[in-house]
Amino acid sequence: MSVLSKKRTTRRVPKELIYEMRHGKPIYYRDYDKVLSGEKSLEEVMGSSKIQWLIISLILRVLMKKLPFDKYEVATNEVGFKFAPRSWRNLDVAIFRKGELVKEGIDDRYVKTPPEVVVEVDTKADLRKYGDFMHYMTEKTQDLLNAGVKKVVWITTYDRKIMVAEKGERWFITDWDDTIEVIEGIELNIEKLLKESGYKGV
Repeated sequence: MSVLSKKRTTRRVPKELIYEMRHGKPIYYRDYDKVLSGEKSLEEVMGSSKIQWLIISLILRVLMKKLPFDKYEVATNEVGFKFAPRSWRNLDVAIFRKGELVKEGIDDRYVKTPPEVVVEVDTKADLRKYGDFMHYMTEKTQDLLNAGVKKVVWITTYDRKIMVAEKGERWFITDWDDTIEVIEGIELNIEKLLKESGYKGV
């Protein structure tokens, strides 16, 4: 009696569904498997929620108004930051020293210059291999700090918390109604910012 060998067919994940890359290992977009099965479109998993883009937009308004733009550049729209070989992270808001960007040069590749500050609001990453959001958040934060980023600020909407991490300093978690410094005396209070912009019920 002959034994028939069955070949397993594995469906290759398109590169468009890779959210980030860490040491050659892909981190996929949340619900990437639903795109593969046809339940969701690529645009659905890549898009930001209303609360996510709103907070990012409000933060950008503050930074654009107060930062000296002869000294800094503020980048957004999932900035690709290449922090190590075969490794890159997407950044919601990144504040760069303008002089460092000029040295690197502007082209169509991911930036290698570490930002001074990174601000993240939630994540679009698939977290199943991490177990929970905290594991992913701390890993990404440590990667960024190790790469030369001076400060990482995480804003989470599901529990209305803020985490602030600086290299060589104690990381801390606080609430939305607390005021934190982002850079050069520029402060953010998420709850106050939402209310002043007319979003009192958020």
